[in-house]
Amino acid sequence: MHSCFQATYGDVLAFFLVGSLFFALFGGFLGGEQCRFDLPGFFELYLCQSSFLSVGSDDFCPGGSIYPNPKESSHFLSLGHHVDVYFPLRKKSRISAPFVFSGERFEQKKPSIDVLPDECLFEIFRRLPGGQERSACACVSKRWLTLVSNIRKDEITTQALNLKDESTDKKGGVVSEDEDQDVEGDGYLSRSLEGKKATDVRLAAIAVGTASRGGLGKLFIRGSNSSRGVTAVGLRAISRGCPSLRVLSLWSLSYVGDEGLCQIADGCHQLEKLDLCHCPAITDKSLIAVAKSCPNLTDLTIEGCANIGNEGLQAVASCCPNLKSVSIKDCPLVGDQGIASLLSSASYSLTKVKLHALKITDVSLAVIGHYGNAVTDLSLISLPNVSEKGFWVMGNGHGLQKLKSFTVTSCRGVTDLGLEAVGKGCPNLKQFCLRKCAFLSDNGLVSFAKAAGSLESLQLEECHRITQFGFFGSLLNCGAKLKAISFVNCLGIKDLNLGLPSLSPCESLRSLSIRDCPGFGDSSLATLGKLCPQLQNVELSGLHGITDAGILPLLESCEAGLVKVNLSGCVNLSDKAVCVMADLHGWTLEMINLDGCKISDGSVVAIAENCLLLSDLDVSKCSITDSGIAALARSNQINLQILSVSGCTMVSDKSLPSLGKLGQTLLGLNLQQCKAISSSAVDLLVEQLWRCDILF
Repeated sequence: MHSCFQATYGDVLAFFLVGSLFFALFGGFLGGEQCRFDLPGFFELYLCQSSFLSVGSDDFCPGGSIYPNPKESSHFLSLGHHVDVYFPLRKKSRISAPFVFSGERFEQKKPSIDVLPDECLFEIFRRLPGGQERSACACVSKRWLTLVSNIRKDEITTQALNLKDESTDKKGGVVSEDEDQDVEGDGYLSRSLEGKKATDVRLAAIAVGTASRGGLGKLFIRGSNSSRGVTAVGLRAISRGCPSLRVLSLWSLSYVGDEGLCQIADGCHQLEKLDLCHCPAITDKSLIAVAKSCPNLTDLTIEGCANIGNEGLQAVASCCPNLKSVSIKDCPLVGDQGIASLLSSASYSLTKVKLHALKITDVSLAVIGHYGNAVTDLSLISLPNVSEKGFWVMGNGHGLQKLKSFTVTSCRGVTDLGLEAVGKGCPNLKQFCLRKCAFLSDNGLVSFAKAAGSLESLQLEECHRITQFGFFGSLLNCGAKLKAISFVNCLGIKDLNLGLPSLSPCESLRSLSIRDCPGFGDSSLATLGKLCPQLQNVELSGLHGITDAGILPLLESCEAGLVKVNLSGCVNLSDKAVCVMADLHGWTLEMINLDGCKISDGSVVAIAENCLLLSDLDVSKCSITDSGIAALARSNQINLQILSVSGCTMVSDKSLPSLGKLGQTLLGLNLQQCKAISSSAVDLLVEQLWRCDILF
């Protein structure tokens, strides 16, 4: 009597699943060898458990039969619809492999899994119950890796998931750390590919490898392999295998276009941050797709994308209500319409705006001034078409009430009138940075300082119309909250004896930085000493006009105690100034930079004896000898972490024991251009100071 069993193509695929699992775990996946297995043998194993096999519908493969040649498939199964194939009951059932006639004898041809079409392999892989099994299959070949990486999470069959659950249940619901366990895709993993490592194959591997280990949350791709660069194929693997992706950064990818980014939009709906830099093939089309499919987008950065314009930004404005940060640079198609759409649509969520090298006009600044209700950080850089009117209207729009940080660089529209309006229209402005604004004068800077009553930090760089009057005028009129002031490369400042009357000191100022302002000299420094008694951080670098006579009054007037002092490039300072500084402020000093100053061992001895809290010392290109290094080593209380003696040509191998003793606390040691120190001595130091980073 015959028993009957009816199977569909899904059952056939279950058979293939058993075979693939067997080979993934036990067989033949070595190096680049082809994997082959005995199909008839596995058919035998499958048929041993039933006397009949019937083929149902072919719904598992929408493309139709997996066999292009019906005669070939007849070796295994009948093509008829629900036609039973009968076998007599016996202890063993065997189906032999086909025989091939070769020459004068028959040879049994060993079938290979490689003959299976991609559709069939795809069905096998999506029935694997766990991430480790799929990862094992992906290691076999690039073909298998490509197939596995294109499986969406929702395409994994319920039978596979049930099989995994049953396996867990049989173990009492406890899975050990050494066993396979899939973690829910919360997307906390981060991956970065740069240069030659940025290929489609690596992206596919990332998609497969992170799927069962928490999910990929951040992906950064910098540059691309010149011969096998990232294309839409790699991004398609990410889109299908990493639905938890939240941050995507694409830099300098010439082969990635709309197709690749559209794939991301199609599969990564949780995307929150998108960074596109120098991707010339990406256009508005794909940006619109991202906007429509990723409503949670909060951060958008676009730089050097010549084919992205107003249409893409308008889509982002209308579809992404939670947008918080926008940075757009060097995009020639972006104009006032795109910027206006972003600001007007996200007026209550957009907090950071950076516009760099765009062809926008005064209209965009007017929109910012009116709709920037939530903007706290604003940067306007290299906007040649923006005039004085734009800044004036923006300041009088009364919309930037929450603005705290404002940076303006290379904008010809910054004038005295426009800057004063900005100061009045931004009552909560705390940090202001102005660079390369050639039309701003002392009057405009002082008027701004009077209007910006909440200002805490003022930085000016390459504003050559600002003189000593503007410097001290802003310092005296900024109000009681000013904590830091910095002037860099302002050539208009000249050292004049202003003869200021007795004024109330600026008690709030803690940090002073004057760099590369050749006209700043002793008179200005002496005046600063009277006005700023609470200074803690002082940077006076590249000031050739400063001597001991100018810096000594400043050192004597600092009541709070200096913490960080940078005097690099002040070539006219001597040991006297350093010794006075160490004596008066040694109890608070933590960092001293004397790079290029004409000091000798006397300064180092004073520092070693008085500066017990010092952790960072730079005496590069100074007249320091082995005696100075020995003085530092003799100080039992000093705990230096960073020491630089670069260019000290009189420091020799004799300092090796002293440097070894200092190395007990050192984390960084710079011995570059120390020509009297031999390479063998450096090798000994490297071996002895294994925890210290040594530059030689």
